[in-house]
Amino acid sequence: MCCGSSQISVPQNCVGSGSFTGVCLSVFSPPDDVLTKDAGECVICLEELLQGDTIARLPCLCIYHKSCIDSWFEVNRSCPEHPSD
Repeated sequence: MCCGSSQISVPQNCVGSGSFTGVCLSVFSPPDDVLTKDAGECVICLEELLQGDTIARLPCLCIYHKSCIDSWFEVNRSCPEHPSD
């Protein structure tokens, strides 16, 4: 789910592991208004993003379940929705 809203309050600390070095992820639990935007679906697993889920935000502002994007980055090095970035 891509969310370009600048109104999202996300902690500035970034996490990562060796599998996706160089990609900064912000990890947070999203507010309800973020989850209603774009149907609140993780485009990797196609499951709803729910309050309390651990969510990762990429630099392009797309958000996914943290576990989904971790698995994605084991095989791919770009955003699922912005492969040319």
